[in-house]
Amino acid sequence: MTVPAGTAAFGGLLAVLAGTYGLRQARRVRRTGVRVEALVKRPPGYTSDEPALPRPLLQFVADDDRVIEVVCPVAPTRRRPLNDGDRVLILYDPADPRTVVVHDLERPGPDRAFITAGTLVMLLSVTLIAVAVTSR
Repeated sequence: MTVPAGTAAFGGLLAVLAGTYGLRQARRVRRTGVRVEALVKRPPGYTSDEPALPRPLLQFVADDDRVIEVVCPVAPTRRRPLNDGDRVLILYDPADPRTVVVHDLERPGPDRAFITAGTLVMLLSVTLIAVAVTSR
């Protein structure tokens, strides 16, 4: 019982680290990023009759006049559909222009869910390990 619980605790730790890293990166880009307008583009090969909407591409010009195209970090929603040809305000990391945050569309919920779920898995795993050790 201790080996599966230890493995689950390690998985929970990885989830906590992934969520924390995501929140930290988004906060850093919001604080130090360069603000530009990006063009929303349909992904290549996408046809309009497909049921699931994939994440669109964002195309923008960096400060060094390079045209950058990245996958949008947030999925389209009913409130903000991100249609082909729309323009959105983004912040990008000047050191790595592929790291972007879409202004007013940041959703820290998934990162916080990773942190919460990972913490719960770690606590449950540690409790199982403690029960297994004390019952011997």
